[in-house]
Amino acid sequence: MRDTVRAQLWPLPTLGVVLAVAAGVGLPRLDARIERDIPPWLTDYLFGGSADAARTVLEAIAGSLISVTALTFSLTVVTLQLASSQFSPRLLRTFTADRYVQTTLALFLATFTYALTVLRTVRTGEDEQVMFVPQVSVTVAFVLTLASVLGLVLFLSHLAREIRVETMLRSVHSAAERTIHRLLLERESAARDSNAPPEPPADALLLPVGTSGFLTAVDGEALLEAAVEADAVLLIDRHPGSSLIAGTPMGAAWPRTGKPFCPETRTRLVRKAAEAVITGAERTDAQDVAFGLRQLTDVIAKALSPGINDPTTAVHALSHSSALLCELAHRDLGTRLLRDDQHQVRVVLQRPDLEILLDLAVTQPLRYGAAEPAVLTRILMLLRELAWSSAPDQHPPVVAALARLRSTITGQDFHAAEQARLTELAQQVEQALAGRWTHEGAH
Repeated sequence: MRDTVRAQLWPLPTLGVVLAVAAGVGLPRLDARIERDIPPWLTDYLFGGSADAARTVLEAIAGSLISVTALTFSLTVVTLQLASSQFSPRLLRTFTADRYVQTTLALFLATFTYALTVLRTVRTGEDEQVMFVPQVSVTVAFVLTLASVLGLVLFLSHLAREIRVETMLRSVHSAAERTIHRLLLERESAARDSNAPPEPPADALLLPVGTSGFLTAVDGEALLEAAVEADAVLLIDRHPGSSLIAGTPMGAAWPRTGKPFCPETRTRLVRKAAEAVITGAERTDAQDVAFGLRQLTDVIAKALSPGINDPTTAVHALSHSSALLCELAHRDLGTRLLRDDQHQVRVVLQRPDLEILLDLAVTQPLRYGAAEPAVLTRILMLLRELAWSSAPDQHPPVVAALARLRSTITGQDFHAAEQARLTELAQQVEQALAGRWTHEGAH
């Protein structure tokens, strides 16, 4: 829920409107109480006009701010459309979760709402009313207007920077790194289990998906509690980011002692497992360590499409993919085991391994960029960097990807110089796998 709220545009502006209403009601009352007690030196800095002037100022502020807010929303929508069509629909979360955009919209709406709320308290003295000009309140409205003008300038500058592909790639990279650091332990510090994870028996109880959607999170504590209560072992064989269909199996459960489950236990296990596996309408980075790579690969595929044909963007995105893969190679990507108080394995949670992540980062760029030497060069460099950063037991996926890449290169009609350069890079990948790094130009 926290992740969903963070990626929405409305929570912060809504909070700004609520605070503006409270301030618009409270400050005029404070004005009425301290009207005669304001020090003379402070009066010079407060609004000093008549009631008509105060109404004119507040009306001008409210009218201009609602126009500016509409402009800001329009620019934001245009930016979202650009990101969706030019790069990837999966990048929209990056913009909607941008605190700068949310804060700017909150400031504009709060200023508009505050000006309208204060306007209702200004009395001109007509119709036997006592004239009242809330000096402090009108002054605060003027200050908020100045802040909104400055916010508009900074927002335009921020927007111009955010729509650059380099900035978007950097944002995706940073978000993915935060997810990796939050969810995965360092490979060296992770506790190693000498035994293989338990396998479900043939007659294991299948656990169906409760609601269709993308698997966004798994509540491991709830699964562990359910397993201990039923004296069972649970396996969830789908990892966050997977697409789930209601009613299809997402895992299995079996009794730890071999004694069959009673009907009540079976029903309770199925229900609690379905409640612990949370689905949503879209992928998020709450527990999905592959989501960042998915976004980068989408950008690469879009850049290599015939309608855009931008291999430079693809090469830049592959650089970010390489950095993330090298970071993931240093993390514990094995199956996650949850144990009870007696250190018995109760829950087995599958996570994507390096082979799956490398396939996600390389397969589509290799398919769509097979005829572009620059893209193939960067993919070979990615394999070389990953080979150098990974442990020997992680090398098989790199070797398999290198073989597939060599097959693709052989099938292309490249110039002899390009073919020689790609062949040399492939040899450098093999050298990195063997623990040697040959510098450029060295023989």
